[in-house]
Amino acid sequence: MTKLKAVLFDFDGVLTTDKTGSLTTCKYLSNVTGINSHDISSAYKLFNNDLLLGKTTHSQIWNLFCDILGKQINDNLLIEAFKSTPLNQPMIDIANSLKNKGLFLGIITDNKKDRIDFLREYHKLDNIFNCITVSADFGVDKSSQDIFIIASNKLNTSPENCLYIDNQPKNLTIPKDIGMKTYFHDDSINDINLLKNQLYFYGI
Repeated sequence: MTKLKAVLFDFDGVLTTDKTGSLTTCKYLSNVTGINSHDISSAYKLFNNDLLLGKTTHSQIWNLFCDILGKQINDNLLIEAFKSTPLNQPMIDIANSLKNKGLFLGIITDNKKDRIDFLREYHKLDNIFNCITVSADFGVDKSSQDIFIIASNKLNTSPENCLYIDNQPKNLTIPKDIGMKTYFHDDSINDINLLKNQLYFYGI
């Protein structure tokens, strides 16, 4: 068995306990504004793909987003929405333990640039992870092998030496095809011991 040199984590649904970042953002905005969560999610979805691919930013779409909702929302609430992201502390603890064992660590995430830029500073993620690869920074998402190759190159290793963890099975097909080991983390259960057993199987 090829010895693992790096473990790559998805962000939302793996390192956090909300399935997606959009869920976190829309849930917070609904709670503080009183606007129906379905209405906020529907309006946000119109811009989501372009935000994830770095084709636009929250600041560029904010006025139109508010117009669709028919209510002006202070854009400062967006930062508070980012802050509300619930970290999955047991998973963070695993990442720290892997780092202490000498493995390289990374994050691969389909995400908005401003959100991850804020959270990596707010939670000091760069103190744990050697690289954070964000779809919006490169204009490619997990439907392309490019984002996985970019991440492994950043860690100066090959895909065959990496384990990738994601909470959506559809995101595991491409990394598996290019030689990565993959692990499905069921966020609805968040069974950390199951992941520990898998890591033990890989000798880490």
